[in-house]
Amino acid sequence: MKGKFFITSESVGAGHPDKVCDQISDAVLDAVLAEDPKGRVACETFISMGLVIVGGEITTTTYVDVHKLVREVVLDIGYNDPKYGFDGNTCSILNAINSQSPDISQGVDTGGAGDQGIMFGYATDETPELMPLAIMLAHKLVARVEEVRKNGPLDYLGPDCKSQVTIEYEDDKPLRVDAVVLACQHTEDIVDDSGKKITAKARQEIIDTIAKPIVGDMIDDKTKFYINETGKFVVGGPQSDTGLTGRKIVVDTYGGIVAHGGGAFSGKDSTKVDRSATYMARYVTKNVVAAGLAKKCLVQFSYAIGHPEPVSIFVDTYGTGKVSDETLVDLIRKNFDLSPQGIIKTLDLLSPNFRKTAAYGHFGRDGFAWEKTDKADALKKDAQVAA
Repeated sequence: MKGKFFITSESVGAGHPDKVCDQISDAVLDAVLAEDPKGRVACETFISMGLVIVGGEITTTTYVDVHKLVREVVLDIGYNDPKYGFDGNTCSILNAINSQSPDISQGVDTGGAGDQGIMFGYATDETPELMPLAIMLAHKLVARVEEVRKNGPLDYLGPDCKSQVTIEYEDDKPLRVDAVVLACQHTEDIVDDSGKKITAKARQEIIDTIAKPIVGDMIDDKTKFYINETGKFVVGGPQSDTGLTGRKIVVDTYGGIVAHGGGAFSGKDSTKVDRSATYMARYVTKNVVAAGLAKKCLVQFSYAIGHPEPVSIFVDTYGTGKVSDETLVDLIRKNFDLSPQGIIKTLDLLSPNFRKTAAYGHFGRDGFAWEKTDKADALKKDAQVAA
C-alpha cells in the first residue's frame, strides 16, 4: 500500500477471562491426547464470577479429572487470591461434557475434514518472526506484563491485562509506533488519594518497565501512551467480565491485518480443520516468504465436512510475488499434504502441546511445527523450474 497509513492490533494477557477459558479448553484437550491420541475433543469453557462451566463434545478412552484440571490452570494463571476477584481454590466448577455426534464421526473416521469452513494463513517479512509488527508487539507487551508481575518489579499487577499497538507505515514499511495502549489489573496499592486513578509514579513505572523495553527504538517523541485510561483497574478478570472459549480469534492470529475464517481454535482436536488447516495455512505462507517468493503472502483454504482434500486454494501476494499467485497454488499442492490426516502428520498435531498456544498468539512463537521453514528450499527450487 502506497503512502502513509496506520495499522492497529490488540492482544490480551493469560489472565483475561476469554484467555482463561481458552487455556482450560486446551488443557482438557492436552489431557485427552496424552493418554488417547485418537480422542475427539470439542471443549468449550465459560467463566464468570466464582464459576467455571466446562462443556462440549468429547469421545475418548481415557478419564480426565476436569475439576482438578480447571483448578490447576486457574491457579497457574494467577487467580490464587480473593484480592483478584477470582480464586481457583474456591471457585465453583460445573462439568457438562457429552460425546461427539456419530453422524460427524463417520465422516471423520475415514480421513475427512471434521467440518466445513474457510481458513486463512499469512506471513510477511516485516519482522523476524514473519508476522505483522503490530500484533507481535501487542503479544510481547502482555507477556511482559506477566513477567514483571510474577518475577518483579511490578508485583502490584494482577493477572488480567490488555494491550494495543498502532504502527505508522509509509509505502508498506513500518516507520514508528504511534500509540501504545495498556490496561493492567492492579491492587489497591497504587491507587492515589482520590481513589479514582493510579498514581503518576505507577503509570510511569508501567511505561518504563513494560512498554519501553518491548517497543524500543520505534518510540519517538510523538508516541502516545494510554495507561489504564479509566483511571484504575482493580476489579478485573472473571469478577468484572465473563469469558468464553474462542472469543479472541483475531488476537489468536494476525491482529486484524488480514481476513479470518471465523472458526476458533482452542479446545478442538486436529480433525477440526478450523484449527489444523489454519496452522497449515500459516506453515505454507511462512515457507513461501522464507523462500523469498513473496514479501508477504495470504493463503485461503476451504474444506467440506467428511471430504479429505481442500475444496479450493487461494493465494494473494499483494503484488510482491516472484512468481504468479497461480504458480504458487501449484507449488503448494505439490509440496504440502493438505488432507486432514496429512496436516496432522506433518505438524505433529496428536501431541499434547496445545495449552501453550492458548495465550500470546498461536503464530510467531518458537516451539510449534507450523513455525518451521523447512519447506523453503524445496519451494524455491520448484519455483525456479516453474519460471
